Order: sequence, then structure tokens, then C-alpha cells
Amino acid sequence: MERKAMLGHKVRRLRRERGLTQAQMAEMLGISPSYLNLIENNQRPLTVPLLLKLGNAFDVDLQAFAEDEETRLLASLKEVFADPLFGTSDLKRQDFRELASVNPALAQAVVTLYQAYRETREDMETLAERVADRDKLQIVQTQAFPIEEAREFFHAQSNHFPEIEEAAETLWRALTVEHGDVFGALVDFLNREVNVRVKVMPGEVMGQSLRRFDRHSRRILLSELLPGSGRTFQLAYQIALLQHRDLLDAVTASHTFSVEETRRLVRIGLANYFAGAVMMPYQRFLDAARAVRYDIEILESRFNASFEQVCHRLTTMQRPGAKGVPFFMVRVDKAGNVSKRFSATSLHFARFGGACPRWTVHDAFRTPGQMLTQLARMPDGTAYFSVARTVTKSSGGFRSPPQQFAIALGCEVQHAGQLVYADGIDLQNTEAATPIGVNCRLCPRLDCSQRAFPPLNQRLLIDENLRGLSTYTFVPGAGV
Repeated sequence: MERKAMLGHKVRRLRRERGLTQAQMAEMLGISPSYLNLIENNQRPLTVPLLLKLGNAFDVDLQAFAEDEETRLLASLKEVFADPLFGTSDLKRQDFRELASVNPALAQAVVTLYQAYRETREDMETLAERVADRDKLQIVQTQAFPIEEAREFFHAQSNHFPEIEEAAETLWRALTVEHGDVFGALVDFLNREVNVRVKVMPGEVMGQSLRRFDRHSRRILLSELLPGSGRTFQLAYQIALLQHRDLLDAVTASHTFSVEETRRLVRIGLANYFAGAVMMPYQRFLDAARAVRYDIEILESRFNASFEQVCHRLTTMQRPGAKGVPFFMVRVDKAGNVSKRFSATSLHFARFGGACPRWTVHDAFRTPGQMLTQLARMPDGTAYFSVARTVTKSSGGFRSPPQQFAIALGCEVQHAGQLVYADGIDLQNTEAATPIGVNCRLCPRLDCSQRAFPPLNQRLLIDENLRGLSTYTFVPGAGV
């Protein structure tokens, strides 16, 4: 008998929700109470004819009803018990399968409880970071909070939005792209379909603006300081606002935000997402990425995109049935401030304060333009492989120094073999990985020689006659 046919727990739940006895439901389905009892106890399969009768009699969504809930629960339980918290537990996959099959309600309760535990732990870490940076509390309560809330929204969606992808693909099919000139095709589309003209303006006229939409004259003004990839991106972004605002609003309306500013930031982020999806259509981009083993420079040339645009787009390849490598991306400045972060992984980024100084993304500034690789291990034992490189953005002329950032793109080590950058690296030797943490305030590694701050849960040992590799020495076994 097929496993997917064993839906007894769903039948039993439906019967109880409707307040029926087994005899009453059996009569409505035209079967005996004893046969229904066997079905509910997964001793008989729910056949297709019976499933159709069930749908007609109780007006249920058959696709949702027949969905393999056990597979979903198995995946969730596997994630739960992969936590280092259960490192000493002798639990096997068969244990998970039996729990999901015999008592799915209890299995779901375990998953829900674990999710609540994770959220509480993350809230505590956030609070700890805020306490650690008291001088930033006012910023956190004003400008920073909407930004963080918006980032959390994108992370919760694994930075993938099917509705936006579909709208971008529809636009791509409507474009007349000749010789890879997406910018020209967008200019033509705006003029033909939206009655909006595009004009590139001198930098001194645009001032600090790189793009401006004039509603009255129906013109999009672009600064000459924008590179080609930036000009294409800004036109696609404006089309998202002009033609798909209802879609953007519908996506933001599906979530409750604390303040209106967050909703506006999310809408801007979704318009940016749309622009990247237009420049790098999902399936074409994914096929190309796999073919060149995620060589970012080749993808830059093939899609006329920037290094940063390609890295960002790679974090969005999470379409069910056509997923790419689940990447994370982070952008930092020379002071270590994180100005952009996206993730399709479980990597936890610091919300406040700087990132770990052992992370190679900071080393990128010493070798501008050179691609650096790193195998790193977090305190929970999870190993990551990442690449990092600097990017430079013109700020407009001699008197405005260019902006320089470092961008890191990475994934969990089990996916790294798909990347060309991992060739020749022993990915199995995680003991040789660089030990890193979220940031100094939360990192439990007491032997780190590059620690900038003591961890919040440790008591300092102040001894004028003792000097270690680190500035800080701690009382043994005196965690607080």
C-alpha cells in the first residue's frame, strides 16, 4: 500500500471536527463502521473513490487533504533534532517517522515548541546585543527598527517571492531584447506600453539623485554616473512601482508590521527584487549558474549585471522543484558595518554591532578586487564555505571619493562542492575550518585572540600579573 494513501489521522480529525461518530461518517461514505475504523488506524488505505466521496460529502480541498503531511513533519523533526541541544540524543530517523505517522499532532506540537524556543532564544540574543550597545538604543528604537523588521521579513520568506518572479517573467516575455540590450528593451517598453520616456542626465543636474521619476512630465531621469547594469536595474525597479504596485501591496498586506515605515521599506525591497528578476530571469539564470558552477564573473558578463546584483540574485533561487544552492549574502563597509544581508540559510547575522573579525569578508579590503575563500565553523558546529570580494561604487567625480564595500557570498559546506571556488579545498576537514561567531558579545569562544569585547555571559578575571593572548581573561566555570 502506498504511504500517501495512509491518511487515517486526517480522516479521524475531520470526523471529530464535524462532531460525527464512526457510524455516522461511514454511512455518509457508504462503507461499514468497521472499515472506517481500519482506515482511521492506517490499517487500510484511503482509496481514490473514497477520497472523492469524502470531498463531495464534506466539501474539503482534496489536494490539501491528500498532501503528504508525514513528509513535511519528517523534514521539520529532522531540523529540530539537528540542533546541538540534542547532540547527545540517540534518536534515529525511524523514531521521527514513527512519531510523524502514529501521532502527527504530537509531532507538530514538538515542532511548534521548538520554534517557540528558537524565537525566544533569538529574542534574548537581540536583547543582549541591545544591552551591549547601550549607546545605540535610541537608534534601535527609531531608524534602525523598521530596517531590522524589514530584513526579518525577507529572511522569513527565504528571500523568495513566487508572485514577483511570475510578474518579472511576464515582463521579460513582453520585451524585445536584441543583442542582450535589456536596457534598450526596457526604454522601448516604457515608451510604448507605459507612455514614459527615459533620459540620462548630467551628474551635476541630478546632484545626489541617481534616479528620479517625474510624474507630471512622465519621464524617468537617470544620472550619467550610473553604470550600465545600474541603469537597467533602475528602469526595471520603476516599472515595478508603475505597473505592479497592487502586487507589491498585496505581498506586504499578507504580513503585519509594527510601523508603516517597515511596510514602505519592504515595498522598496520587493521592487528591487523584481528588478533583479527581470535582469536575470529565474530559469535562465539558474541554468546558467549551474552550468558555470556559480562562477560569479561569468554570470556578470552573461547577464550584464554587477557583482553585487549577481550575488543578491543567487540568494533568491529557492523555487520549489527548481532550487539553487541556498546562499547567504552580506555587504560590509571598511568599519565592519553590515549594510545589506540576505539569507536562504540558517546562518544567524548580528543585528547590532560588528561581525566576527575572523570572517574573511573583512580581509577583502586588503586585497581589492581579489576573490577570497574561507571554510568557517560556527560555535554550534555548522560549517560554511564563503567567498568574499570588494566592490567599488562611484560617488561622482574627484571630490566625491568612491564607496568601497566587501561582499561575502556563502553556503553550508554540504553544498559547496557545486561551486567552482571550492575546487581543491578539503571540504570534509571541518576541523581545519576557521572558528567564527556571530559577534564578540554573543560568541562563546573564550580562547579567541581577536576578541574585541567580552561575552555577556562570562565574568572577567582581573589579574594585573596575568596577560594572555586576548585582552580579556575569564573566571573558569563562572558563566553568568
